[in-house]
Amino acid sequence: MNWYLQIGKNSDVVMSSKIKLIRNINGFPFKIDRNSEIQKFEDYIKENLYNIGYGLKFIKLRNLDYITKQCIVEKNLVNPDYVFEKEDEGALLINEDENIVIALHAEDNIELQTFGAGLDLENILNLAVEIDEKIEKTFGYAVSKKYGYLTSSLSNLGTGLKASVLINIPAICKTGNKNSILEVISSFGMNVRKVNKENKEDYIYEISNKQTLGLTEQEIIANVKIIIEKIAKEERMIRKYLAEKNILFEDNIYRSYGILSNCKTITKKETEKLLANIKMGTDLGILPEITDSQIKQLYFYTKPAIMQKYYGKEYNTMEQDIKRAEIIKQIMKKEIV
Repeated sequence: MNWYLQIGKNSDVVMSSKIKLIRNINGFPFKIDRNSEIQKFEDYIKENLYNIGYGLKFIKLRNLDYITKQCIVEKNLVNPDYVFEKEDEGALLINEDENIVIALHAEDNIELQTFGAGLDLENILNLAVEIDEKIEKTFGYAVSKKYGYLTSSLSNLGTGLKASVLINIPAICKTGNKNSILEVISSFGMNVRKVNKENKEDYIYEISNKQTLGLTEQEIIANVKIIIEKIAKEERMIRKYLAEKNILFEDNIYRSYGILSNCKTITKKETEKLLANIKMGTDLGILPEITDSQIKQLYFYTKPAIMQKYYGKEYNTMEQDIKRAEIIKQIMKKEIV
C-alpha cells in the first residue's frame, strides 16, 4: 500500500510528512536552461541511475498526459508550478511506492523528496540521508566548508533541508482560534501555508521550517516536530470540548455522514467539507460506522484526476460529481481495498 493511503502516527491531526533536500551537482550550473545542457545532465543521471538504486525510474514530464500529471500534483508529490510550468524540461526519478521522488531542473539541479504517513519525520529523514549519500558518492555536490550545500536561493543554504507536515485542524479553524495559533507558529520560525486556498471550509495546512543554515538536520526536525505536537494537542483539546454534551456537534457529524453516504452527485468542495466533520467524528469515537482507513481512501479517490485515473476515463465537471458519489459508495461498502 502506498504511503498516502497508510495510517501513520498522530493521524487524527497529521496527514503526512515530507523531507526535501535541495542539491546541485558538480560541473553543472544550478539553473540549466539550454536544451543541450538539459540533455547532457539527464543522460549523466540516467547512466548512473543503477548506482542510486531503490527501483527509481526516469520520467519526462512532457511524455505524460494531463490526467497523469494532475494525479502527481493531487498526491502532493511535486509542486503544481513545477509540473505545468516546467513540463518541457522537467523530469522525475520516482520509485514504485512513490515515497521517493526526485525532481530535476526545479529551482536547483535536484530536489530529493521522501514521504511518510502521519508524523514520521525521523524515519523519512533517515531514508533521505541514505539516498543523498549515494547520490553524492556517485555525482558529487556543490558544497562550501563555510556555507554547506550551495543552492540558487540563499534561504536554502546550509543543510538545504525543508521538513514539512500536512495537518488537518478543523476544530481550531471553526472556533476562531486559527489566526492567533498560526501567528505563533510563524513567530517560531515556521512557514504556514493553506493547501487549498479556494475552499474556505478545507482545514488542511502545511507547516515547514524557514531556517536551513546554522542548524543540523536533526535540530530542524526536532523544531518542526515540537510545533506539530503542540498544534495536535490544541486541536484535540478543542475537539473534545466541542464534543462534550453537544448534541448539535454530534448531529452535524451524522448529517455529514448521511449526505456523503446517500448522495447521487457531489462536488469536490462539498466532499472536503463533509469529510472534515466525519473525520472528527471518527477520531472522537462518535462515528464508529466508518474507519480511518476508509476516510483516507475518501480523501484520496475523490480528487478529480485520481478518480478519473481509477475509472480509466475522462469526465466533464458534472460527470465527475456523479462518479464521485459512486466511488464514495464503493469505499463505504469496502469495495475498494
